[in-house]
Amino acid sequence: MKNKLIFATGNPNKVRETGQILKDYMEVISMKDIGATEDIPETMPTLEGCALQKARYLAKNYQVDCFSEDTGLEVDALDGAPGVITARYAGAAKDANANMALLLKNLEDKTDRSAQFRTIIALILDGEEHLFEGIVRGRIAPQKMGTGGFGYDPVFIPEGHEATFANLPAEVKHGISHRSRALAKLVAFLETRK
Repeated sequence: MKNKLIFATGNPNKVRETGQILKDYMEVISMKDIGATEDIPETMPTLEGCALQKARYLAKNYQVDCFSEDTGLEVDALDGAPGVITARYAGAAKDANANMALLLKNLEDKTDRSAQFRTIIALILDGEEHLFEGIVRGRIAPQKMGTGGFGYDPVFIPEGHEATFANLPAEVKHGISHRSRALAKLVAFLETRK
């Protein structure tokens, strides 16, 4: 019997991708599946803080074991921006195309396009809090390329590849992504708790 763990996110893309990565280890349950439909606030100044804020909200209000994650795209030439506001870089609408357009505009005069995706997973299990980090280095493409994935995937080229995340097959992306690296640490931890 696979474990079930509730994912404190309202983003169906993250639920789907995380479920695919963890399918051999656990069943990922969405907030909607437990009747939680509210938009959990993300007001902390760090990825770690926002991830914990979401997990604590769900654990407190629904009395469940759960995990959440917060991911930031950190661009070296922009002093780590967009960082904690990655999803809202171009405004509260969380429009991926507007976010990418603003990012590419802000990098027009920059020669250094190195960047990283960083994911922080916050797990609350049996009332205890745990954090796991996953990082993938890469660079920002000169323009959008590809239609796969979501978010900034069409402009992020991971190290060791010439294609963006949006152009890579899902199984390749899942094998190297920031999210999969953080999830691997989560799985390793859960294995120790069996």
